[in-house]
Amino acid sequence: MSFPKVFMWGAASASYQIEGGAYEDGKGLSIWDKFSHEPGKTYEGHNGDIACDSYHRFEEDLDLMQSMGIRHYRFSISWPRVIPEGTGQVNEAGLAYYDQLVEGCLKRGIEPWITLFHWDLPLALYHRGGWLNRDTAYAFAEYARLIAGHFKEKVTRYMTINEPQCIIGMGHGTGLHAPGTLLSEEDMFLSWHHVLLAHGLAVKVIRDMIPDSMIGLASTGALAYTDKKDIETPEDLVKASFLSLPKNQNPGWYFNHQWFLDPCIFGHYPEDPESVWTPYKNDVDPEDLKIISQPIDFIGLNIYNGSEMIPKKEGPGYVYAPKYPGYPRTALKWPVTPGVMYWGPRLIHERYGLPVIITENGQSCNDKIYLDGKVHDPDRIDFLARYLGELKKACEDDIPVLAYFHWALTDNFEWYSGYDDRFGLIYLDYRDGSRIPKDSALWYKDVIMGNGEDL
Repeated sequence: MSFPKVFMWGAASASYQIEGGAYEDGKGLSIWDKFSHEPGKTYEGHNGDIACDSYHRFEEDLDLMQSMGIRHYRFSISWPRVIPEGTGQVNEAGLAYYDQLVEGCLKRGIEPWITLFHWDLPLALYHRGGWLNRDTAYAFAEYARLIAGHFKEKVTRYMTINEPQCIIGMGHGTGLHAPGTLLSEEDMFLSWHHVLLAHGLAVKVIRDMIPDSMIGLASTGALAYTDKKDIETPEDLVKASFLSLPKNQNPGWYFNHQWFLDPCIFGHYPEDPESVWTPYKNDVDPEDLKIISQPIDFIGLNIYNGSEMIPKKEGPGYVYAPKYPGYPRTALKWPVTPGVMYWGPRLIHERYGLPVIITENGQSCNDKIYLDGKVHDPDRIDFLARYLGELKKACEDDIPVLAYFHWALTDNFEWYSGYDDRFGLIYLDYRDGSRIPKDSALWYKDVIMGNGEDL
C-alpha cells in the first residue's frame, strides 16, 4: 500500500526566514527585525535583513519547486509587510508582493497554503503590549480579514497560528526567541490566551469570508512513541504525550500540544495538575473559549522527534527508554526518532478526532557543496525515508493524514541559530544567494511521483 491517492505533498517556509527585503517598499519592522540585531541574540549576529532574498527571487524558488513536482506550498505572510503598524494603514506594495507570489504558485499548478502568523509580530504592536495586550488579538482578526478578503478568489487553505509553544514559551519564557522577554508564569498564560483568542477570531473571519475554506493551525510539542502498534494505545504513552511533568523536571513544560489544542477544539483548558498555569485557567471568560473553539478542519503537526517508551521490566505499563551512548542525532543535536511519525498523528487524532497534516518535518544537516558542484545529503534522505515510512504506516492504519510539508523548501534563517543550520531541500549559498537542489530534492521528487509507494 502507499499513501492515499489524494495525498498532498508539499514544502514549507516562513516569511522572516526567507524573504529579506526587511526595509523595502513600506514594510514595517517586526520583533525579529529588532531582536536579530541585538548583540548576542543570534548565532554570530546573523539577521534576516536579506535572508534568502526571496522577496526578489521568489520566481526562481517557485520554478525549482515546480521542477521537483511539489504541488503544495505552505508559506507565511509578514504581518508588518502588509500592515506596517499592525493596525490601520495597509501597505499596498506589500500586498502586491504576495499577489505575485500567489499568482506565481497558481500558474505553476502549485496550491498556496497561507500561514497568517509565523512569529514576526509587528514591532509597533509589541510596543503597545504585544500579546499581553488583548487588543493584539483583535488586530490579528482585522489582519486576517484583510488577507482572506484579498485572496478569497485564489486561496482557500489557511493556517492561523504557528506554534504558540515557541511564540510564548521561547519568546517570553526562555528569551531565546524574539522579543526575548522573561515574563512571569501568570503573564505568560495571559499572552498564551490572547494568541489563542487571535486564532479563534481569525477562524471566524476566514470562515465568514470564504465558506468553503480549509482552516487549521500548526502545533508542536512533546510526543511519545513505542515500537508496538497495538489496537489499544497504552495509557502511559498518552500521559507522556499530554500531561505536564513538574516544572523542576521539565523547564520547557509548556512544550506540549494540549494547552493549545484542548481549548481550540474542546473549548476548555486541560486538566493538568502539574502545570504551573492551572491556577490561572479558572479566571478565563467562558465567552473567550467559545471564540477560541471555532470549528477547524485539520490539525497541523510540526514533528521532528519524540520520546521512546518501553515496557516496564516488572508489571504493566511503560517507562521512558534511556538514550544509549552515541544515539543518532541531527546537526542541530535533535534526536532521530522515526517512530514518532506514526504515533504522533495517531495520538493527536485519537484525542481530538480531526484529520492531521504534517506541517513541518525535516532534518538539519552539515551540508556543503562538493567538488563536483553538487550537494550530497544522504543523511537527510535516510532521515526522511525512515520518518515517511512511519507516516505511511499511520495511513495504512487509517489515521486520516491528509498532507506532508517538508521543512524547509530552502535553507534559511533558522531563528537564533542564524544561518548555521540547514534544513532545506535546496541549498543556499549565502555569499551570492545561488540555489542548488540537493540530492534529497531529487529523492523527494521521486517520492512524490510514486506517492510514497517505494518507501
